[in-house]
Formats: sequence, structure tokens, C-alpha cells
Amino acid sequence: MRMGIQFHGGNELIDAKKLLTRAGIKQGDIVADLGCGTNGHFVFPAAHMVGSTGRVYAVDLLKPVLDSIRSRSKMEGVDNVEPIWADLERSRGMKIADGSVDLTILVNDLSQIPQKTTVAQEAARITKSGGTLVVGDWKQTASPLGPPAEKRITPAIARQLAQDAGFEYSEEFEAGPYHYGLILRKK
Repeated sequence: MRMGIQFHGGNELIDAKKLLTRAGIKQGDIVADLGCGTNGHFVFPAAHMVGSTGRVYAVDLLKPVLDSIRSRSKMEGVDNVEPIWADLERSRGMKIADGSVDLTILVNDLSQIPQKTTVAQEAARITKSGGTLVVGDWKQTASPLGPPAEKRITPAIARQLAQDAGFEYSEEFEAGPYHYGLILRKK
């Protein structure tokens, strides 16, 4: 029998519902998933958790990603998801109103984006005072998946970026076997 690397699906890497619950998501919330990705790993669980009175902004730079989110929304009959094209590395590069979001999700983005400070500032711009930012990214430990070690950022650096942008640290948690999570509140 040949042994190889076993790759895991999204929920085995980070359980979206657990992360959203940990972040305090509730019915009626306005949520923004920055860098949502083709599968909308957090978008669709969030859409169900916020219910018909809530809204989820699925934000990405790649238009094919947003097309995929639109298709899945139609297929699943989900009408509270709004795909938004945005350049997160540009100040005001996202057409979401200032202080309008209850929960901002930033998972697996900081290790990929060169303009980390701008991304943190944009997250702060759209998040309501008292709102939540959940950051999840790759641990420094070796893993069969994810970016190279030199591109990964430590929880301390992610925390500092968020604090510099106007968030207060709340907690760090284990987001999955290869990920850490941070919960921060907007001042």
C-alpha cells in the first residue's frame, strides 16, 4: 500500500460554523468575508446563520470567483449574499459603507497580500464600532498545504496589524490543525 500526503477538505482545515460561532455571529448581522474564495467557505454558512434579516458581502478581487459565488447563491436559493468586487490593497477599494459591518472575516488573506496594513485599515473602515474582526491564517509550523513558511505571518504580527488599524485584541484560538484564529473588536 502506498502512503502519501492526505489532503483535507475545507471544513477539516477550518470548520466555518465553529469559527463563525466563536466570532459571535448572530441573526440579522451584516458580515463581510474579505477574499471569500471560489467556494465561499465562510460565505454560505454565514448566510444561513444571519438569516433573512442579515446580509453577507462576498468580497474578492477575482471576477470568476464572484461569478462562482453568484451561481452557488442561485443554486442554493440564498438571497442574502452580495458579491462585491474589490481591491483590498487599495484604500477605499471596496464599495462597502464605513462602519456598516458587524463581523468582518479575514481568513488566509494576510499571508498572501503584500499590502497588509491597507487590508487591516479597510477592515477597520467597514466594521462598526463594537463590531468584530476574525482573523485566521496559517500557523508557522510545517504543513502539507498553504503558503511557504516565509510568507506566513505570526499571530503577533496579525494582532499588531489589527490593533494599529483600530481593533482591540480579544482572544486567540486554535482555528484548525494548521491555522490560528484571532478575535478583535473595533474600538
